Amino acid sequence: MTPPLYNRELLTLAVAVTDFPPLAQPQLSGDKRAPLCGSRVALGLMIDDAGMITDVGLGVEACALGQAAACLFARGAPGRDAGVIRAARRAMADWFAHGDAGAPDWPGIAILSPARAHPARHAAILLPFELAAELMAGDVASDRAA
Repeated sequence: MTPPLYNRELLTLAVAVTDFPPLAQPQLSGDKRAPLCGSRVALGLMIDDAGMITDVGLGVEACALGQAAACLFARGAPGRDAGVIRAARRAMADWFAHGDAGAPDWPGIAILSPARAHPARHAAILLPFELAAELMAGDVASDRAA
């Protein structure tokens, strides 16, 4: 039996996205939209001299899965560099695409396991990871579609 796509824990996490309001003057910022579902994430990052994320600000217009993913990203991103963010994004895409792929090494990500069976939701979940990787690589233009 497949676990429910939405549950109390996921919905609580989705609401917690408000714990990461937009940053007043982020060093890196951009937004990205998933054309299939219309989900949008605006992301602001502060980066230290070693290239590690120190602070995250979000603006999220997405379903509960997209909101929960953005919150998980924001909670887990501080202390991580561009390489770790890129690796997490790749691992998440593999996790969604391949039934035998293990869960990515990202705190709390297992809560999104039921979404693996819903490919139309994957783009919304990947948005914050993709955008952060692009921002940290200098590859993003504001409002570029996913």
